[in-house]
Amino acid sequence: MWTWLQDHLSPRRVLDPSGVRWRYLDWHILLVAGGIVALGLVFQGAMDAAEPLGAVGGADLAGHRQKLLFTAPLLVLALMLRPSWLRRNASRIFGLSVLLLIALRFVGVERNNARRWIPLPHFDLQPSELAKVGLVLMLASLLARRRLETPGQWVLPLVVLLVPLGLVASQPDLGTALTLLPIALGMFHLAGAPWRSLLGLCLLAAGLGFLGGKSGLIQEYQLERITTWTSSYGAPDLIEGRYGPAFHAYQARTAMGNGGWSGTGLGQGVANGARTLPERDSDSVFAVMGEELGFLGSIAVLLLYSLLPFLLMISAAKQRDRFCRLVVGGVALLFASHLVIHVAVNTGLVPMTGLPLPLISAGGSSLLSSLLALGLALGLAAHHGRSLDRDTFRSY
Repeated sequence: MWTWLQDHLSPRRVLDPSGVRWRYLDWHILLVAGGIVALGLVFQGAMDAAEPLGAVGGADLAGHRQKLLFTAPLLVLALMLRPSWLRRNASRIFGLSVLLLIALRFVGVERNNARRWIPLPHFDLQPSELAKVGLVLMLASLLARRRLETPGQWVLPLVVLLVPLGLVASQPDLGTALTLLPIALGMFHLAGAPWRSLLGLCLLAAGLGFLGGKSGLIQEYQLERITTWTSSYGAPDLIEGRYGPAFHAYQARTAMGNGGWSGTGLGQGVANGARTLPERDSDSVFAVMGEELGFLGSIAVLLLYSLLPFLLMISAAKQRDRFCRLVVGGVALLFASHLVIHVAVNTGLVPMTGLPLPLISAGGSSLLSSLLALGLALGLAAHHGRSLDRDTFRSY
């Protein structure tokens, strides 16, 4: 056992600082990510300032800063990981993330009828956040050797997707489970899967979701969110249900609408002043930003945040090594899927579900997985390495 640990986990075998081409590091991506983190700190501070003196359980800037300082070194460590070590151990990392999801059933704490957290000294770990990183690495490892040209090549990637998807959905955590699907579908596309196959998978997923609703596999409160969304999409129906199941959706959309063109000003929104918007420091943070920055400010935030996955995709396209290209592209899809779903939820385009906006929302697990994923993408793109796979000789 000790020999195995030395062979696989000794620092010199895991980390390779000298292999990082610091001159060619995507500093512009790091700068954009830093701007997003700074924006999050500003709004977390404004929300904390609006909390009544002695309030418990609300926005906490000091706690957010502490979690950021605690998780930030992971970005540097991930950046220095050897690509060869990551490639060899992708299955072990994925397996560990699955084991953590299983461990939730025995050591997890339950809140709001969901068992999603493992208590830790600095924050409660949410294994589903780490499962996203594990899924990206495992799919990249599999798809680096498969181009999904035959039905048999689909079996293992689909199994790898369905295992964490089923475990996360059973917690229940539908919001996080929904992010796994676009990440996987996007990586299938990057690996060369034809559009017809991807469309078939989307139709299959929709069919399974429908059957799950009919058979009772989907929780009653989750079905209620869907029916609430369909029955209160228009303003009159939303207003009518504002004291019932549409309360969260009503508060989020009211805050967004209250911002007008230019916003109410930092910390001056009703969502902060009245503190009626649930989870305003995490799952509803974009609604707060929309109210206080207004429509024009919201567009600016969307453009800034969209730069992150866009630049990561450009970085992925430059990678000669197929595994590295798929990991960097998978990280881009991770950030993009969170942005789209989070904004769509807060603007009422999809049913209400809980999902943070990475690097902005409060939450230690979200910060940990986001910085870890970003470090992996930056490190793989900046490491020395040669590739002799078939894609190296393609012209794009």
